[in-house]
Amino acid sequence: MKPVKVGVLGLGTVGCGSVNVLTRNAAEIARRAGRQIEISMAAVRDLERPRICETEGIRLTTDPFEVANDPDIDIVLELMGGTEFAREVVVQALSQGKHVVTANKALIATHGNELFELAQEKGVMVAFEAAVAGGIPIIKAIREGLAANQIQWLAGIINGTGNFILTEMRDKGRAFDDVLKEAQELGYAEADPTFDVEGIDAAHKLTILASIAFGIPLQFDKAMTEGITKITAEDVSYAEELGYRIKHLGVARKTEAGVELRVHPTLIPERQLIANVDGVMNAVLVMGDAVGPTLYYGAGAGDEPTASAVVADTVDVVRALTADPENRVPHLAFQPDALKDLPILSIDDIETAYYLRMEVEDRSGVLAEITRILGEEEISIEAFMQKDIENEGSRAPIVLLTHKTEEGRMNRALSAIEALDCVYGSVMRIRMETLD
Repeated sequence: MKPVKVGVLGLGTVGCGSVNVLTRNAAEIARRAGRQIEISMAAVRDLERPRICETEGIRLTTDPFEVANDPDIDIVLELMGGTEFAREVVVQALSQGKHVVTANKALIATHGNELFELAQEKGVMVAFEAAVAGGIPIIKAIREGLAANQIQWLAGIINGTGNFILTEMRDKGRAFDDVLKEAQELGYAEADPTFDVEGIDAAHKLTILASIAFGIPLQFDKAMTEGITKITAEDVSYAEELGYRIKHLGVARKTEAGVELRVHPTLIPERQLIANVDGVMNAVLVMGDAVGPTLYYGAGAGDEPTASAVVADTVDVVRALTADPENRVPHLAFQPDALKDLPILSIDDIETAYYLRMEVEDRSGVLAEITRILGEEEISIEAFMQKDIENEGSRAPIVLLTHKTEEGRMNRALSAIEALDCVYGSVMRIRMETLD
C-alpha cells in the first residue's frame, strides 16, 4: 500500500518536533497505522532559517496554500498558530478533500463549528488532540474513553505559564512581576504574556473540553476569564496557612440551569492531587457519573510532548482513511445532529465559596460591620484569620473564607464592604472549589 503523504504548515517548535517524532519512530508508527507516513512538503516563513529538525527530502515553500492545494498530499498538519489566516488555509485544505490535524486551540475554539461542518460535508476529518494540554490525551479520553459516562464537571490546570508563576510564588515567596520576568527569560511566557496570565489561552482550551464533555457547540465568546496578575505573595501564603493552594483553574460544570464555563484563580484544598501539580505541568480532573473522578497529568507544552499528540492524531486519521465517514468518531464526541445548545451561565448566577482578603482599620467593631453586610446577603463565614500587626491603631489585614453563595450576592456584599470607612482599598476575592 502506498505511503500517506503529509504536508506541514509551520516548522517552528511544534512543527519540527512533529517531523522529528515522525522520522525517528517511522517504523513503529507504520506498525500502528498500517501504512507508511511520509512528510513530503512544508510551508515556512523563511527558507534559509536554521531549524531543529532535518528537512532533507521535504519540499519547502513559503506559501501555505501551495501545501493545501497539492493533489498528492492526503493530510495537512496546521502548526502555524494564529486564527484568521490559519482558518483560511484550513478551509482551503478541507475544501480540497484533505484531512487536517492541528495544535491550534484558538482556531478550534473560535472557528471549530464552521470547520467541523465543512469537514463533515467533504467527508474528511479535523483532528485536534494537541490543541489542549500538549501531550496529555485528554480529548481522546473524554471523547472515547469516557463515552459511557455523563460528564458532570471538569477542572483543569491547562496553562503551564500561569502554573509556573503561582508555583514559584508559593515555594519562594516571590512577587508576580519578578516570576513573570523569569518565565519570559526561560521561554515559558511570550514577550506579551496576556494570553497566558489573563486566562485567554486556558479559556480557548476549556471551551473545547466543555463542548466534548457536554455535547454543546463551541462558545468561546461566552467563557468567563479572570487572570492572575492581582495575586500577591501574601495571598499565596495565607491560602497555604488555611490548607489551600492557589491555581489558575479552568472549570466547566453542567447544571440543571445550564453550563458553567469559567477560568480564574482558585483556592483548592491542598489534599487534592491537582493542587499538587506544580511548575509548567498540566492536569485535568474529570468527573463522570459511572467512573467517578479521573485525573490526567503530563507536559502541557513543548516540542515533542505536543508532537506526541499531533502524530497520534495523524495515525488516527490514517487508520480512518478507508472508513465510512459516518462511522468515524464525531469531532465533538456527540453526533452533529445531537449537539444541544445549552445556555452558558452568567458568572453572576454561579455558586462558589470565596476567599476574601481586606485591609481594615484596627479597632473594635470592624468585623461586626463586615459580617453584618455578609449576613444581609445570606453569606455565611467558614473561617476567619487576622494577621498580627506591630502598632496598635494601624491597618490590619484580615482573611475570610465563606460558604457557597451566588456571585451576584457576593458582588453586592463587596460593594457595600468597600464603601465602609474602616475598609481600605478593594477587597481581594478569589473563588474556591473543593473538587469533591
